[in-house]
Amino acid sequence: MRFGTLIMIALLLCSALALGGQPGIRLVSIHDPINPVTAHFLQRNLEESARRGERLVLIEMDTPGGLDTAMREIVKDILASPVPVAVYVAPSGARAASAGAIIALAADVCAMAPGTNIGAAHPVSMGEKSDTTMEAKLVNDAEAYVEGIARQRGRDEALARRMVRDSISLSADKALAGGVIDLMARDRGDLLQQLEGRTIKHGGRELVLHLADAGLVRAEMGAVERVLNAIGNPNVAYVLLMIGMMGIFFELSNPGVILPGVIGGISLILAFFAFQALPVNYAGILLILLALVLFVAEIKIVSHGMLTVGGMIAMLLGSLMLFESREPYLRVSWSLILVTVLSTTAFFTVVVAKALAAHRSQPITGREGLPGQEGVAESTIAPQGKVFVRGEYWDASSEEPISAGSRIKVEAVEGMRLRVKKIL
Repeated sequence: MRFGTLIMIALLLCSALALGGQPGIRLVSIHDPINPVTAHFLQRNLEESARRGERLVLIEMDTPGGLDTAMREIVKDILASPVPVAVYVAPSGARAASAGAIIALAADVCAMAPGTNIGAAHPVSMGEKSDTTMEAKLVNDAEAYVEGIARQRGRDEALARRMVRDSISLSADKALAGGVIDLMARDRGDLLQQLEGRTIKHGGRELVLHLADAGLVRAEMGAVERVLNAIGNPNVAYVLLMIGMMGIFFELSNPGVILPGVIGGISLILAFFAFQALPVNYAGILLILLALVLFVAEIKIVSHGMLTVGGMIAMLLGSLMLFESREPYLRVSWSLILVTVLSTTAFFTVVVAKALAAHRSQPITGREGLPGQEGVAESTIAPQGKVFVRGEYWDASSEEPISAGSRIKVEAVEGMRLRVKKIL
């Protein structure tokens, strides 16, 4: 029994080793703005790579930049990683701008494909307007930060500082000539070939990279990470905000419908999560909320369209003010704003028109709905008699004699008696 158990354990260990294979190279792709989700994704892969004893973490990057806080988290994780990290700005046409440039400088190996660029790392405040003293503090802090990283990795400190101070951007060949990056590579295969046998400084000691027999392990974002990364887009966050507000409005207008309230609540929560990673101006949110209030008020108060026009202006201004940033990737697109504002205004205009038509239409039920109704004279009316109107018998009077069986029309309701006239 013991012998059989030992054989089984040995077989399981051999299978595990066979499945595990040689330690590989972990490939992580960053092709979006740097945000907290990106930082968490990279941190998770660095930890998993260290746990599996992999030989290299290769980050293929194409990013316009992102949040300073997320960038600093990534830099800390790269500098503390027990596994060597290489950043490869690729493919041709890609860039490592702003926060992406600093992340690339922090890697053990920094490489670029031909036709790419790196730099423009001048810090940008969240708002359109910034205090001069505060901006100077931000620049000085970022300059010292990138200088320390460049010194630690043996890269050109002066050029690194100029990326921050003067916001310069370098092509791949100029970055290589200036000592900002370590090498240029046509593609991933060329990069791995150049890295084979290369000696790097890692963790305070020299390390020789042996990558020839290492398999490539491609890391992918999980479903939750993909969703959270997607909603970090200002356009998506804006749409979620609008859906959330509309859903809550319909639920409050028609209590018990449930579905609009559920969808609105979920959308608002996701929108507020996205706002953590975006330069939100809450005055913009208040203006959008005011616009909805004005649209609703138009239904209740006849203002001949003035409230609708005010709501349209408030929504447009609120949408433009919602995200304050000089960076295009942190702003809502004009086309989306126009489509949203016009469609919302058109919807509420139709609702207002229907509401006004309902108010102006003649009642069809109760005593108020009797004038104008047609019926039949059940007896001779001279000047009083009986009529049959809308399924009921009524006492009636007329200014002219009406014979029994004649068609009549109700002119008015006088107490419990109808005043009618003959239909010719």
